[in-house]
Amino acid sequence: MGDASFLSSIIRGTLYSAAVPPSTPKPVAIIGASGALGFGLALRLGRAGVPIAIGSREPARAEETAQRAEVTVPGGCFSGHENADAVLAAGPAGTVILSVPFRNQSETLTNLRGALAPGQLLIDATVPLAAAVSGRATRMLGVWQGSAAEQTLEMVPSGVRVVSALHTVSAASLADLGHPLEQDVLLCGDSRADKREAAELVERVDGLRCVDCGGLEMARITESLTALLISVNTRYKAHAGIRLAGLPDPSWGVDG
Repeated sequence: MGDASFLSSIIRGTLYSAAVPPSTPKPVAIIGASGALGFGLALRLGRAGVPIAIGSREPARAEETAQRAEVTVPGGCFSGHENADAVLAAGPAGTVILSVPFRNQSETLTNLRGALAPGQLLIDATVPLAAAVSGRATRMLGVWQGSAAEQTLEMVPSGVRVVSALHTVSAASLADLGHPLEQDVLLCGDSRADKREAAELVERVDGLRCVDCGGLEMARITESLTALLISVNTRYKAHAGIRLAGLPDPSWGVDG
């Protein structure tokens, strides 16, 4: 397959796809891909040609999820792993997407410390909803660090690059491959280059446009939009997302 990092995914998990051409994008590990948002992301990115290492606490569940993804996206490259092995399968140059419930975030990151490598990009999609403690999904929990993404930055090994994203994209819309997205993804991070790298990956999904929202501290605002959208979508029985008007196209613009 011409990519040593992706070969490790074949060794560590069951591969459900054809061979990957040399021009294929770098592998992406999705931690929590057996959940609704993670699975939808796996389908969309897999359909865009990105090799996906699906992570779960239970390897058997990860492999079953990879098989389901392959049935839905026959041309995609999916492999199933225990979470740490999914990170290793992505390789030190690969991207990790953290898509787990807030109640599992701290434990998951603790278990991944030995697998995450300095220089790796981690896209955090965690939202501290009150549902994590049996509260309402339209309410937010207070996080000492300010946001779930800032908690992630505090917990990962030094050198791991953290970007916050994907809080306003409906999991149901992602999983419905016939549903046009036409939504913005709000990126927060302390490095412009890291946000651009995250945007290059996310924008492989048709209909998603990335918007630079500033430093990682802004994640406390973008994360809370999930609760707002849950409230709106409950009332309208819809899967609405966010689209910002008046931005230049492309919205990413130039460095600055």
